Formats: sequence, structure tokens, C-alpha cells
Amino acid sequence: MRLIPVVAAAFLLSVSTPASAQEWIEFASREDRFTCNFPTQPAIRQTIYLSEYAADLPARVYSATQGQSRYSVTVVDYNQSQRILTERAKSCPPGIERCAGGTATGEGYWKQDVLGAKLYATFKFLQRDAKLTHLGYSTMDRVEGHLLQLTNPDKSRTFAGIYMHENRLYIMEGTVPAGYPEPAFFQQSLGWLDENGITVRYESVYINGVPAPPRAGRTGAGQIDAPGANTGQGR
Repeated sequence: MRLIPVVAAAFLLSVSTPASAQEWIEFASREDRFTCNFPTQPAIRQTIYLSEYAADLPARVYSATQGQSRYSVTVVDYNQSQRILTERAKSCPPGIERCAGGTATGEGYWKQDVLGAKLYATFKFLQRDAKLTHLGYSTMDRVEGHLLQLTNPDKSRTFAGIYMHENRLYIMEGTVPAGYPEPAFFQQSLGWLDENGITVRYESVYINGVPAPPRAGRTGAGQIDAPGANTGQGR
């Protein structure tokens, strides 16, 4: 395993990467516990993400451009959903199921908010004025997620990846102009960090909300077990 410094780290990728991906950097955010390849050092901005059940969740957007191509990773802290929606539930009228249900409901639907976070983010992509050309299942270092490919009205292509790790929602989005190489290199570059900045990989599939499987070692950055963005496979 490799240690990522406290500050965001970046280094040149190996010359063995595809020509279109040379000179990209591997960016690391210990604060949001992920790594990802960007064409340049990304800009970072704070924002608010409105969840399915209207919780205003803190989020950060990491974004970079390369010519007309755009790349971003949005990280949403769903660890705040329970606090926000439970507090709001205190002001519900008596008997409202959303606020006073049993173990599977109640408390402002915070459990549904967290469990449905990936699906809701996927739904928001499907609402766009774009043609969906692929929707599939993927894992990145065994963390499960969704892959989407969209063709936009101007014929540009958007590749997206949506994952949930330790109650943080990660939304990757790469868009390139018509005729450009597909942004699969970006889409497949997501990795995970623990609280100490060490890369995380699991022995079996990680499903957010259930006990995490044992961690496995890695031989290096960017190792992919089963490449193939067009088949819905990650690493």
C-alpha cells in the first residue's frame, strides 16, 4: 500500500498509458478520501447537494478542463443526512409516516435517503436532454456503482460513474466533443483512500451500508482487474 500526503498529491502517469492520457496527473484528496486522474490540477469548490428527501448536504466539486473537454468529481457527504432529516422530522405533524414510522421508515426518511443515493444520482442523469447509450453495473477497487454513457444534443459524449463509499457519494462526469476519444480513461481512474491517506481495495464487493469486507493489497496505482468501460466493468 502507498501513503498519500495530507495535502492533495499529483504525479505524472507512466509513459505506458495511452497517448491520449499521457501527462495526466493522479490527484488525491485525503479530505474526501479518493484518487482520480485529471488532465490538470483540478479546481475545488464547496457547494450544497439537494438529496432526494430535500436534505441540503455539504459537497465539493473537483473539476478540470482540457480544451473543450470537461471532467469533474462531485463528493457528497451523506453522513449528514441522518442529522438533518431527523432534526426536520421533529416538526412534522403527528402521525406522518415519513417522520414517525417504524424501523424502515420514519425520522424524515433518512435511511431511504442514504440507501437510495446512487439511484437518485443516476435518475438525475436520466432526466437530462441526452440519449442514454449505456447504463450498467461496475466496481472500482470492488466498490460497487453505476456507469452511464450519454450522447448530448451537440453530439458530445458524457461518461459518468456513480459510487457510494463510507456514506460519501461520488459522481464522476467526463464530457468530450463529438469525434474525440471517449473519456473512459477518466471514468475508470477512481480509487479510494482511508483516513490515513492509504489506498483501499477490498477482497470482495463493497456495498455501502453493510459491514465492509476485508481489505486486499495493491501492487500499484491504477491497476485494473477487468478493464472495459463499454462492458460496464471496472476494477
